[in-house]
Amino acid sequence: MTRLYLVRHGRAAAGWNVDPDPGLDDLGRTQADDVARALDPLGPLAVYSSPLLRCRQTSQPLSARWSTAATVEPRVAEIPSPEGYALDNRVDWLRTAMAGTWTALAESDGERYADYRRSVCRALLEIPHDAVVFSHFIAINVVIGAALGDDRLVVASLDNCSVTTVTARDDGTFVLDEIGRQADTLIR
Repeated sequence: MTRLYLVRHGRAAAGWNVDPDPGLDDLGRTQADDVARALDPLGPLAVYSSPLLRCRQTSQPLSARWSTAATVEPRVAEIPSPEGYALDNRVDWLRTAMAGTWTALAESDGERYADYRRSVCRALLEIPHDAVVFSHFIAINVVIGAALGDDRLVVASLDNCSVTTVTARDDGTFVLDEIGRQADTLIR
């Protein structure tokens, strides 16, 4: 069994409808420093990150403390928007999708989102040792949903730099140990 600490990235400098890959703003950088300080006593552990800039920047303070580099894992990246969606339409699509279930999303958009969901879980189940994984709101909710058998896209309203702890079991399932700190807002 492997214990995974799933960290939602710090606050981004721009919303999902403005920049497809924003870095962190000043508060996000402070959040990244704070979560590094909180997680420091656990390690050093392996560090993984989504390839998106906000996750890589959030992982940097912890990686520096542990004198390691984060391994980029593309399968824990943000949920992709539908093919052909303009940047300014993505937030509306995401809000609608987040109010529903993975089953409904797969029915409306084919296997793309079922594949995304399976890929996130597979990536985490393949990590062979305890680790910290810097990822995204929806990707972490995928794992929470898998652990609880919950089909909703949003099971928990995770705050920036919240830490959700799960155990990846040898039988290919997850046990939810602790849900990260909750936020008032869903999209940023």
